[in-house]
Amino acid sequence: MNKSFEENLDKLRTRIIRMGSLVEEQVEFAIRALRDGNAELARIVIERDDKVDKLDLKIDKQCQRIFALNQPVASDLRLLLTAIKINNELERIGDMAASIAHTVINRPETVSLSQLAGVERLASAVHTLLKASIDAFINNDPDLATHLLPVDSSIDSLSTETQSRLAALMQEDVSRVPAGALLLIAIHNLSRIADHATNIAENVIFLVEAKLVRHQNVGGDPMTIRDVLDESDDASDDTADDAADGSS
Repeated sequence: MNKSFEENLDKLRTRIIRMGSLVEEQVEFAIRALRDGNAELARIVIERDDKVDKLDLKIDKQCQRIFALNQPVASDLRLLLTAIKINNELERIGDMAASIAHTVINRPETVSLSQLAGVERLASAVHTLLKASIDAFINNDPDLATHLLPVDSSIDSLSTETQSRLAALMQEDVSRVPAGALLLIAIHNLSRIADHATNIAENVIFLVEAKLVRHQNVGGDPMTIRDVLDESDDASDDTADDAADGSS
């Protein structure tokens, strides 16, 4: 592997880490803005979303250049594929943080309603999961990533509980409905951030161990690259069999 290729991969990894740090801070600020009613923090999140988008484009273009000018294989190819996927997850998380920030500014009354519904507990769990998934990438830690996978299910349950409490509060006082509707969207965004954080953890496992674990946490062993290739061969055989059956 030539020196220029190594330098480009190092630069790519550094940019992903920078993106992760930026987005994690976006989520932290958005959560604090919702918790404390801090409109200034909310504005910072919204203003920085443009910075997240620009870094997203830089990373995408860098991946395209590396693919175009080199023929990466094995671990280098996994790094490129992982970078593309994680970058996409982070960009979407940034958008959701901005959406939560907009809620604080557009409907300040969501702050007190959020406190009554206990949204802070959910938000704290989501932020912890996101930070840990980014740490797993930074440290190439598949063990940490694996331990994070079941957390998403717990957060889904917590999200459902929080939505139920909020719905009850809205039923008690219909004047809460406009703010409550926006807060329901914010709760949904928090749950989706957890989903994207879990995807990041899954990609860390793929990067380090060459195992595909997506949808595998519900049971069964992680898929290896060999398994995927075998499945592809099986699919080709099935197609050939179907064609033969159709001609008979």
